[in-house]
Amino acid sequence: MRKLSAFLSAFLFTVFLFVQSAYAQNLQAPTIAAKSWLLVDLGSGQVITSSAPHERIEPESLTKLMTAYLTFNAVRDGKLSLSDSVRVSDAASKMSGGGFRMFLSPKKAVTVRELILGLLVQSGNDAAIALAEAVSGTEAQFVALMNQEAARMGMTQTKFSSPHGHPSTENFSTAYDLSLLAAHLIADHADYYHFFSTKSFEYSAIRHTNRNRLLWLDPAVDGLITARSERSAYSLIASAKRPARAGNRRLLSIVLGAGSDQLRTQESLKLLNWGFQHFETVKIYSRAQVIASPEVWKGSSGNVKVGFKRDLFVTVPKGMATKMRPVLEHRDPLLAPIQDGQRVGTLKMMVDDRVLVELPVVALESVNTASVFGRAWDSLRLWTK
Repeated sequence: MRKLSAFLSAFLFTVFLFVQSAYAQNLQAPTIAAKSWLLVDLGSGQVITSSAPHERIEPESLTKLMTAYLTFNAVRDGKLSLSDSVRVSDAASKMSGGGFRMFLSPKKAVTVRELILGLLVQSGNDAAIALAEAVSGTEAQFVALMNQEAARMGMTQTKFSSPHGHPSTENFSTAYDLSLLAAHLIADHADYYHFFSTKSFEYSAIRHTNRNRLLWLDPAVDGLITARSERSAYSLIASAKRPARAGNRRLLSIVLGAGSDQLRTQESLKLLNWGFQHFETVKIYSRAQVIASPEVWKGSSGNVKVGFKRDLFVTVPKGMATKMRPVLEHRDPLLAPIQDGQRVGTLKMMVDDRVLVELPVVALESVNTASVFGRAWDSLRLWTK
């Protein structure tokens, strides 16, 4: 999972889909009634369509995704166990913040598992505080860890000020950044992702029900989380996995600032259905497959093998995959030394004269510098060239 996380950090959302090109004239994206929104195919890491993805919003309860991520980290690393009993502080038990609670009491034992359910099913602000204190000792130390992780994930337009997301000008994010966080959660913590699909649970004789209505409406949807602001704006981050020709496809939808609970549900389902119906994800290259061996100058070898470090998938409109042709662009001259994994060029997948997607190409091997004589000879060749 850590390797996949590193792949996500390096590759996720570094490619560009055709939707912004002339092909959009033939395939109109749906109209979504929300402040901002985004749809991602997590198999390829491509943004299929979006609107105002970098517009700053107050994420409110969507903040709890980072609280969940850090809690899962602690469980994975053995710092916490799901069965551990957590001491509930006065600060946690009294925390409501005008939002939801699972009604924790310092006098009643609660496990990490119950707190996770309280966080993700009930969206409990008290559960968020209790987990933050269990992971880091204090809420302030946990918030510092939240921002550290956000920076590592590349969430450059995000700042967290609490583990629960109570409205604050110091707590902000964007649809794009939240998609990075959700993608990491799904990739890094598959063993714990099932918590997001829990429809209800009981704690202290109170039945709590998940507010993600898509869990009931679409069996392919298996998470993630909802939020409601004090200004009556409703948000939903949802993911669905459906069968496809080359295995299951997983899409991630983010709808921020809809006008009602019903509307955020309706618009999220509209996005997901549109993505599944009109696009497909295809494998175009295997891990370490050599796609070219361009010439290298001043190196111990005259050529370098280039390709991708992972199986490479792209998301394209249905029926377009067979029409694609690859065009490799690389620096010329390509000079040694070259490190294994170093980016050396760009692969453009073309249909006619239009670019569907651009992909970073890396060296599959290292090439050291040549001897003094070899470098001098190549310098002369380059000068004559």
